[in-house]
Amino acid sequence: MASETDPLLPSHNGSIQHSSPTTLSSIKAIAASTYLNYLLVFVPLGLIAGLTGQSAQIVFTLNFLAIIPLAKLLGLATEEIALRTNQTIGGLLNATFGNLVEAIVAILALKNGLIQVVQSSLLGSILSNLLLVLGFSFLLGGLQHKTQKFNATAAQTAASLFCLTILALFIPAVLQWQVSGEEGEALVLVVSRYTALILLVVYILYLVFQLKTHPDFFADDNESAEAEEPSATLPVAVSLLVLSTLFVSANAEYLVDSIEGISEAWGLSETFVGLILLPIVGNAAEHVSAVSVAMKNKMDLVIGISVGSSMQIALFVTPLCVIAGWIFTQPMSLAFTPLETVVVFVSVFVTNSLITDGESNWLEGALLLAAYGVVAVVFWNMK
Repeated sequence: MASETDPLLPSHNGSIQHSSPTTLSSIKAIAASTYLNYLLVFVPLGLIAGLTGQSAQIVFTLNFLAIIPLAKLLGLATEEIALRTNQTIGGLLNATFGNLVEAIVAILALKNGLIQVVQSSLLGSILSNLLLVLGFSFLLGGLQHKTQKFNATAAQTAASLFCLTILALFIPAVLQWQVSGEEGEALVLVVSRYTALILLVVYILYLVFQLKTHPDFFADDNESAEAEEPSATLPVAVSLLVLSTLFVSANAEYLVDSIEGISEAWGLSETFVGLILLPIVGNAAEHVSAVSVAMKNKMDLVIGISVGSSMQIALFVTPLCVIAGWIFTQPMSLAFTPLETVVVFVSVFVTNSLITDGESNWLEGALLLAAYGVVAVVFWNMK
C-alpha cells in the first residue's frame, strides 16, 4: 500500500515502465515518423521511368525525389538498431549497407573495363563522406547544440587508419611517376594488388578490435544525448533497413545512369561528375542519416556513419575492387593521378586535425565544407 509520502505521479528521474512496441505499432510509428514519407510515391514512379526509358531529366528528378524519403527511413532504421545495441554498431550497419551497393556497382563497372570511372567514384565517396557529410553534421549539429562531444579514442583510431590509407595510395602513385612504360605499369599493378590484400587484412583486424577485443574503446561517450526509447521492434527495424537499402540501390542506379545525360545538358566534365556529383547522389542515404542524428546530438553515430563509411571505402571497398580487377584481368590499381592523391592527403589531414580532440562545433563544420568547396571548384574547372 502506498504511504502518504509517496508521490501521486512518478518523478522524471524515477524508472517508468514503457510498453514494448509491437509489429503493428512499429509500422504505425514508422509511417508517422516524418512528412517526407509522402514522397514515397516517387519510388515506383522513378523505377517505372527508368524501366520505360524516359528522358534523363525525368528519370533524374523522379529518382532524386524517391531517394529522399528512403534515406530518411534508412536513418530511422539505423537509429532504432543503435538504441538496442550502441551507436558504434548502428553507424557500422549504416555504412556497410550504404557501401555494399556501391561495391557491387563498382565491381560490375570493373568487369566492363570502366577503371577510371570506378577510381573516381571511390575517391569521390571518401571525400564526400569526410568533408561534405561530416561538415554538414558538425555545422547543423553545432548550431543547435553549440559544442558536441564524441569518443576521442575512436576518432584517433580512425585517424591512424587513414594515415595507413594515405601510405597505401602514395606508394603506387610515386612508383607510377618514377617508373614509366610497360615495366612501370606492371610494377604498379603488382604493388597495388598485394597492398590491397594487406589493407583487407587490416580492415578485418580493425573490426575484430572494434567489436570483439576492445569494444569499450568505442563505447558511446556522449552523456548529453537525449535518452530515447525504441519505437519499433528489432525485426521491423532490420526489415526496414534491408528494404530501404534495396530500394535506394534500385532508384540510385537509375539516378546515376541519368547523370550522364544531365551532365551533357549542363556541360559538366566527366571528372567533376565522377568525383563530386556521383558520390553525392550515391551516398544520399548516408548524408541524410548523419545530419539527422547530428541534430539529435548523437555524435558517435555521426562519426560511425561518415568517418566509418570513408574508412570502409578506403580499407575494404577500394582493395576489394583491386582484387576484383585482378580476377577479371582488369588493370585496376591504387595509383591515382597526382592531383587526386594530394587532394586525398590534404582532406585526411584536415579531417584528422578536427576530430582527434573528440569535440566539434559549427565552425569546424564550416571549415570542412570550405575544404570540400575548394576541391569541387578545382574539379569543376578541369576538362
